[in-house]
Amino acid sequence: MMHLRLRATLAVAAGSLTFLAACSAGTPASPQATSVTQLPATTTDTAPITEAPANTTPPSPAVSSSASAPASAAGNSCTATTNALPLGERIGQLLMVGMQPAAAPRGLDGTLTTYRVGSVIYLGGWQGQAKVAATSSHLQSLVTGSTRLLIAADQEGGQVQQLKGSGFTPLPSALAQGSLSSATLTTLGRTMAGELRAAGVNVNLAPVGDTVPAGTEKTNGPIGRYSRQFGSDPTPVAQSVATLVTVMQEGDKVVATVKHFPGIGRITGNTDTTASGISDSAMRVDDPSLQPFAAAISAKVGMVMVSSARYPLLDPGAQALFSKAIVTDLLRGRLGFHGVVITDDVGAAKAVADVPVGARAVRFIDAGGDIVLTANPAQVPTMVAALKAEAAAHPAFAAKIDAAAARVLALKARFGLATCS
Repeated sequence: MMHLRLRATLAVAAGSLTFLAACSAGTPASPQATSVTQLPATTTDTAPITEAPANTTPPSPAVSSSASAPASAAGNSCTATTNALPLGERIGQLLMVGMQPAAAPRGLDGTLTTYRVGSVIYLGGWQGQAKVAATSSHLQSLVTGSTRLLIAADQEGGQVQQLKGSGFTPLPSALAQGSLSSATLTTLGRTMAGELRAAGVNVNLAPVGDTVPAGTEKTNGPIGRYSRQFGSDPTPVAQSVATLVTVMQEGDKVVATVKHFPGIGRITGNTDTTASGISDSAMRVDDPSLQPFAAAISAKVGMVMVSSARYPLLDPGAQALFSKAIVTDLLRGRLGFHGVVITDDVGAAKAVADVPVGARAVRFIDAGGDIVLTANPAQVPTMVAALKAEAAAHPAFAAKIDAAAARVLALKARFGLATCS
């Protein structure tokens, strides 16, 4: 996701090795799954299983998948609930706002209650499960009615682990995870999901589906440089992604988020910190690097995070998150994803700095997206005003807001966070 921001936390080396050793000793099996950019400390970029799906052949990205059809059906069932909400509440469901540990637990109270924001992401490096759990409980207490908040974190592993300290296992990097057996990866994922749930976190902005070609790791600013990729071959990467998605969402515990669609493994610039070097001039609709995303969709991933990079062969005129050709035609149409689409951070990312704050939200929803993620709570009033104005001026856009809100509520209902009718 978010690639934002992470000033991610490096602290992993010793603990990760310890965990890997313990896992290889033979525990059952399980998986895990935003994004970051400046890793060290600020980022954003984010069903029962009897055996990990890692050995299944991922679907071809050139063929539509119906795997996410249940989410679409759920979206339809949430239409009546969505229509009963005032416009302001529908728009609130389309926003995810960042929270730093220094602001806990009440720093977002005004934003959440005034604008009915539906999702929060923990940024900046949090220490200790007790603090995170207390903050999550407080945030949920602000919500009225039966619809709860989505509360997210970037828990990829390695340098991108926003929640650390007591109650959180130091996680190996995605590159290290990619070399684990299916059983060991499954165990790791179950551990991760359990720790997140215990802290009141119900969304993980992971796993990373980006494939970094061998030999280019050091020049790939957002992913390869920090070992955030599972590997350099999209087929085994797809297997790791599918395993983590399946186990993370086991029993509808934690929403997994595959990122950063359609892939930022071949760019050089980090979209969080620069607007240069962020074009993938080779990406096409049948690109092999889409396999991990297709595999995640087949595994019924709850959310897909769209990148802020450019893909001239897919859409020469717009960045991915603002592109109907990428969000609606490729992701929803060709790949058959009917769930929730979320942005990488648009609050502080340099890649979108030249786009007015309100337009960032409007253009994304217009492209077919659902949740706008901003690390900066001060931007919420501007985004809400822009979405309301666009909806008032254009009925077709208002319909897109309704459809997006229905998808968000359907996801919440699937994970026990809302009741739809």
